Amino acid sequence: MTARPLDGVTVLDLTRILAGPFATMKMADLGATVWKVEVPGRGDDTRGWGPPFEGGWSCYFSSVNRGKKSIAIDLKNEKGTALLESLVARADVLIENFRPGTLEKLGFSWERLQALNPRLVYASVSGYGHASNKAKKAAYDVIIQGESGVQEITGEPDGAPIKSGISIADVVAGLLAVEGVLLALLARERTGRGDRVDVALYDGLLSLLTYQGQNWLGAGKVPERLGNQHPSIVPYQAFATSDGWVNVGVGSESLWRSFCGVVDRPDLLDDPRYATNKDRVEHRAELQAEVAAAFASRTSKEWCDRLDAAGIPAGIIQGVPAALAAAEADERAMVVEVPGASADGAGEHRFRFVGNPVRLGSVTEGPGFAYGSPPRLGEHTDEILQTAAGLGDDAVAALRAEGVVS
Repeated sequence: MTARPLDGVTVLDLTRILAGPFATMKMADLGATVWKVEVPGRGDDTRGWGPPFEGGWSCYFSSVNRGKKSIAIDLKNEKGTALLESLVARADVLIENFRPGTLEKLGFSWERLQALNPRLVYASVSGYGHASNKAKKAAYDVIIQGESGVQEITGEPDGAPIKSGISIADVVAGLLAVEGVLLALLARERTGRGDRVDVALYDGLLSLLTYQGQNWLGAGKVPERLGNQHPSIVPYQAFATSDGWVNVGVGSESLWRSFCGVVDRPDLLDDPRYATNKDRVEHRAELQAEVAAAFASRTSKEWCDRLDAAGIPAGIIQGVPAALAAAEADERAMVVEVPGASADGAGEHRFRFVGNPVRLGSVTEGPGFAYGSPPRLGEHTDEILQTAAGLGDDAVAALRAEGVVS
C-alpha cells in the first residue's frame, strides 16, 4: 500500500484551543502520529466548550482534534517534565501555542530542545510571534482580526466593523504552521538538523491583505468598508433576488458586455459612466441602483442559471447546511464519516467531519486520509509512555497514583 505523506512522522502536540490543534489535525490526516499532551483532569479547554455537543463531545473540540492520541501529563511536576524530555527525544516535530516564554520557563528553550533532539522541528504559534514587542500579550482570534485591519474593512460602509464568521486568524495561522513544519522537514532531509518555525496570527492576517495592503502601500489609498462589494472591480458583489441573494463577479470587459445582456440592460453599454471598469468603480453607487431592481425580479436560481449560461461567474449565497450537503461537497469527499466512541467511552458514536481539502493522487487514490475519531482525555497515556518512554505497567501506575499523569 502506498504510504501517506507523513507516515512515520511523530508530532508532539502541546497546543490547545484552535490554531495549533487545527495544524496538528492536518498533519494527522496526512498520516502523522500526533501525541496530544493535555492537563490531567481538565485537558484542552475546548473539551468543555458548548453547546452544541455530539455524543458527549464538544463539537468545537472534535472539529480540530480527530485522529490524535491523548496523553495527560502534569508539566508543572518535575517527573512530568522528565516524561516530556523523553517524548521530545522521540519526536520529529514539537508544536506549541503557549504565550512566548512559557516553554522556556518549563526548561525547554530552543537550545535545550536541540540538545535533546538535534533533528527536532520546533514550531510555535502565538498572537504576535516571539520577536515582537507584543510577544507576551495575550491574543484571541477576534483581537487579531481587529488589530490587523481585516475587521475595519469588513462590513457595510455606514455600519460597524464586522469580524469574519469563521476564526480566520486562528485557521490561517494553523495552515502557516503546517507549511512551516513541512518546509523544515524538507530542509532536514538535506541538513540532518531540525529548525525553528515561528508563526504569528498577526503576521498571517497581514499577509492576507494582498491588494488591500498594496492599495495603501503603493498608492496611499486607505481601504474602506464596502459591504459585499469589491474595491477594484464593479460589479463584483451580492445582489438581492426575489427569494435570497446571489454573488456575481464581472471581472472583464467581455463579461460586462454579456452581463448587460443577461440583465436586459443593453443601454448600460452606451452610458459613459460605465464604459470601463475604472469608470464603473468611480460610479459604483449609480450602477448598483441601476442593476438592483433587475435582480429583485427573479429568484436566485433563475439568475444563476441565466448567468451561468452566459459564462458569468455567479453563485447563490447559501447557509452552512446547504453548502455541506451540495453535490460538489460529496463529489470532493468534503464530508466524511468516521466511527468512534461516545465521550465517556461507553457507547459508539459516528462522527461526520469536514474533510481535508488537499488532493494528492497518492492519498486520494491510495490509502486515503488517516481520519480518526478524537481522543478521550488521557486515552493513550499508557500506550505512549510504554512505547515512547519505555515504561512498564508498574511505573505508569505509580506515576498515575502520584497525579503526574492520568
